Amino acid sequence: MASRSLNSNQKLFAFSLILLSLPLIILVIFFGPKSNNVVDTLKLETDEPQVFTYPRWFDLIQEEIQEEIKGKKKIKVGLVNFNDEEIEYNMHGLVVSTVHVRFNNVSKARKWEDFFPEWIDEDHKSSLPPTCPEIPMPRLEDYRDLHVVVARVPCEGWTGKAGFRDVFRLQVNLVVANLLVGSGWVTPNVKRAVYAVFVGGCGPMPEIFRCDDLLRKVGDHWVYMPELRRLKQKVLMPLGSCQIAPPHGKTGKKDWRYYSTDHKRPNAFNPREAYVTDAYVCGAIALAQSIIQSNSNRDLLLLHDEKISPKSLTGLKTAGWKIRQIGRIRNPFAKKNSFNESNYSKLRIWLLTWYDKVVFIDADVLVFRNLDRLFVYPQLSAASNDRTLFNSGIMVIEPSLCMFEDLKVKSFRVDSHNGGDQGFLNEVFTWWHRLPTKVNFLKCFEGKESYRRDKIPDDVYAIHYLGLKPWMCYRDYDCNWDMKEGQVFASDKAHEKWWQFYDAMPEKLQQYCWLTEHMKWRINKGREIARNLSLPDEHWKNAVTDPRQYNLVQ
Repeated sequence: MASRSLNSNQKLFAFSLILLSLPLIILVIFFGPKSNNVVDTLKLETDEPQVFTYPRWFDLIQEEIQEEIKGKKKIKVGLVNFNDEEIEYNMHGLVVSTVHVRFNNVSKARKWEDFFPEWIDEDHKSSLPPTCPEIPMPRLEDYRDLHVVVARVPCEGWTGKAGFRDVFRLQVNLVVANLLVGSGWVTPNVKRAVYAVFVGGCGPMPEIFRCDDLLRKVGDHWVYMPELRRLKQKVLMPLGSCQIAPPHGKTGKKDWRYYSTDHKRPNAFNPREAYVTDAYVCGAIALAQSIIQSNSNRDLLLLHDEKISPKSLTGLKTAGWKIRQIGRIRNPFAKKNSFNESNYSKLRIWLLTWYDKVVFIDADVLVFRNLDRLFVYPQLSAASNDRTLFNSGIMVIEPSLCMFEDLKVKSFRVDSHNGGDQGFLNEVFTWWHRLPTKVNFLKCFEGKESYRRDKIPDDVYAIHYLGLKPWMCYRDYDCNWDMKEGQVFASDKAHEKWWQFYDAMPEKLQQYCWLTEHMKWRINKGREIARNLSLPDEHWKNAVTDPRQYNLVQ
């Protein structure tokens, strides 16, 4: 009997203990500490019982994908240019998993010059149009649902002191860009957020991945959330200057465009765009008038320093320019008081961030046909100069504060191959998009090109007056003929076209192109030297009828 009573008391004690513990259990369940850490969530989701480990790239990206993780969505990550043996970059669980992106490496026999030749058959005089060598891409349909792409960037040979022209690096960047567009672009109006993490000290190519899209940089890891509209246009462009860049991307794939040419269409985005130049006063006045006469309705903005006189500013405003004074930017590699000491001032065009797109035009250019279609092209689009380089006399850029800061920093490390802004920009923007030669027809006729000096195409869009400018000569002939070393820039046909335009300008603007005493002396001195050398072209024999020789200005 006593035993039965003891057993009953034990059961009663156990039952009382459970009742007393129940409120505590409820408090712990509903009010205890809850982890908001994505990694803790991943630990709960994984099937593996051991301690969860994760790579560095995940540390940097987890904030961006936290909502997906909390929603228990499957996060797929593509690994580019990693070996299967590099297990420290892999992740496999119920929430996050990695997949190696497979593609054939571009041939090591391919050189940068293969993709950026000095000359291509723009006019299709041969039976076949120009083509680019192949850069293999992965089977994009196998990787359509990636959330993140992690890529090791090839940096072998990179010094940071010169342009990095490496074909395999270009391939890796294009593979990442295509994967992101393929996974993130659903329709022109529906896009899914996708991210890229680049591993490597040299970072991704700034021509493809904009600094504006950089979320963070930690050590040699760079995290980007690209704007897919811009990135899609990039992947539709040719692989280099081996082909002319089409204005709308490839045929039938125009839905990347961020605005419609039909501005009456609902929801069409009207971009803010402008032509920008710096000051040769006479040249800039003629340039403004030529753009206006081409029926362009874009803004005209001129950047100038404190050296431009009030009278000249009046003329520039009358011609059509909006005026903005800037401080000069010194070329760190230039000697003091040299001609190129302050020629990095052109970099300030990247500060014009109230514009979405800018077409910069040198003030020694004259426009003959409307150039507004250039605003459709991406940064950096330009016509070819020589070798693998572009000419910066007409170029399409996208203003960006971080790009300006990056250019300023690089200007102290990266030297210009020609001492000027064009040489420097070619070292920064090694991957660029080729505009037709007739968009920026260079008045330069070396070697076999000499026959072209009097055969300027009728359909030329703009002539770039290299060498001595038309207003620096008598109107009777191109005074580049008077210097043996300057004759590569001589063209009576181009000279005549400029003066025909001058004659059509309002008289109140013509006066800004008159001669000074010093300019007249220099022209006559050149004629005298040419006469003494008996230069065979014999332009020095031409009689001078230019009335400006009698109406000199101060």
